[in-house]
Amino acid sequence: MEPMKTLVLFVVTAVAEIVGCYLPYLWLKQGKTSWLLIPAAASLALFAWLLSLHPTASGRVYAAYGGVYIGVAVVWLMLVDNVRPSTSDWVGVAVSLAGMAIIMFGPRNA
Repeated sequence: MEPMKTLVLFVVTAVAEIVGCYLPYLWLKQGKTSWLLIPAAASLALFAWLLSLHPTASGRVYAAYGGVYIGVAVVWLMLVDNVRPSTSDWVGVAVSLAGMAIIMFGPRNA
């Protein structure tokens, strides 16, 4: 899979996972309606399906996905939770994305 498509798929996958976890959080911690659990379950099912679309070994996909998830989570912190990420947050994102790129796009032995 070409790098840009892989990255976009990882970002969409991360958003699905975050939404699937954020909606139950709203129910449990902020007293929102339990009806939020229905779209949360659908979002987590979408997350699992999206992970299955990668053609490489699942362990490698999960490891690389983790790096992208960290970046998306920090952007979520900023856009949804209205919390300004710190410099160390952004440095952590850069390190995790560098790790993701090494795992996904590094050379492979036959």
